[in-house]
Amino acid sequence: MDKQRLTLAALTLLPLAAACGTENAASDAVGAGSSVTGVHWAVDDLTVDGRTTEAPGTAYLRIADDGKVRGNLGCNNFGAEAGFDDGRVSFDGMSATEIACQGVPVTFEETLARTLSDGDLTARMKGDQLTLTTADGDRIRLTKETDAPLYGTKWLITSPDTDGRAHLTFDQKSGKVSGSLGCNEVNARATVRDGQITLGTAATTRMMCDTSLMKSEKSLLRLFDGTVSYVIDHRTLTLTSENADSVGAVADK
Repeated sequence: MDKQRLTLAALTLLPLAAACGTENAASDAVGAGSSVTGVHWAVDDLTVDGRTTEAPGTAYLRIADDGKVRGNLGCNNFGAEAGFDDGRVSFDGMSATEIACQGVPVTFEETLARTLSDGDLTARMKGDQLTLTTADGDRIRLTKETDAPLYGTKWLITSPDTDGRAHLTFDQKSGKVSGSLGCNEVNARATVRDGQITLGTAATTRMMCDTSLMKSEKSLLRLFDGTVSYVIDHRTLTLTSENADSVGAVADK
């Protein structure tokens, strides 16, 4: 998605509070936060003054277990600190970036930001859906999206840049990882335990490619013969070596 700088005042949002409530037997009231933290909440749509607008596919909200909040208004990323008290959640120190993406109206982002900051919002869950409603009846509908699994997912390497050619797939049954380093094929033992992956010696093909690809391959090969930590955030995988070298990947659609 093409991005360009947009001269905007930084979006600083007022605290948001979600009140606990009960609607019916099929609707679960949001409690002390455990039901909403650690979840990727995709924004489905926004209803203001009776008019519903479908949200861009990039809009989401996520609250980590430690209270760190981050999300996307459709183009601009935002962050905050969440605090839970007596069935309520407050989002403090909310701020957003100042970029614009092609195809994402600034008015939608502004309206979503205003709705999130509109005092206390009732928060009700029904299945995988979360609805935040203002005192005036405006509402935001969100849906829980599960993280992509480590095993069986084709992870497309995004950093270092290999022009979309590098990818890795972890197989639980064989205990191996295989894929491409961007030029050469690779496979190795992969033992997953407690948020870490112990990678064995990489077995690769012996082809030569252009200089930039070979440089990226060398960077990826440094992950092997060692232990890396891994973090999956929705459809993003980050591998970090013991030397703090980091590799990013996204789940193939």
